[in-house]
Amino acid sequence: FCQPSGWQLFTERNPPTFFVAVLTDINSERHYCACFTFWEAVESAQPQSHPRNGEGEEEEEEPSSPVQPAQLFAPKSLVLVSRLDHAEVFRNSLGLIYTIYVDGLSVSLENVIGNLLTCTIPITGGAQ
Repeated sequence: FCQPSGWQLFTERNPPTFFVAVLTDINSERHYCACFTFWEAVESAQPQSHPRNGEGEEEEEEPSSPVQPAQLFAPKSLVLVSRLDHAEVFRNSLGLIYTIYVDGLSVSLENVIGNLLTCTIPITGGAQ
C-alpha cells in the first residue's frame, strides 16, 4: 500500500512524496498509514575485480566503454501507522526522520523516534 504505483527503479531522483492511506481492520476500526517515499541511489552490483590467468599474473583489462551505466534510484518508504487522524503531524514527523537520515546528522534515529512517540498531540477541542 505504501507504493501504489508499484516498485520500480528510475533513472533520475524524484522528489519525495507523502500521502495517507486509511486501512480498516476486521473490527471496522480505522488505521491511518502515513507514507513518506523518497528515492535513493542504488549501489552498483558489478564487482570491480581483476581476473588473473593461471600463472598468477593479471590479464590485460579490456578498454573501458565510454558509455557509463545509468545511475538508478530506488524508492524507499517511511511509514507511520496510527489510530489518530493527524496528517500534518505525520508529515512533519516523517519529514524530520527523512532529514536526519539524508543529512547524516549525528543524532540517533532511535532517540528521535522515541521522542516523537512520547509527544502529546492536542485533541480537537483544546484539551490534550
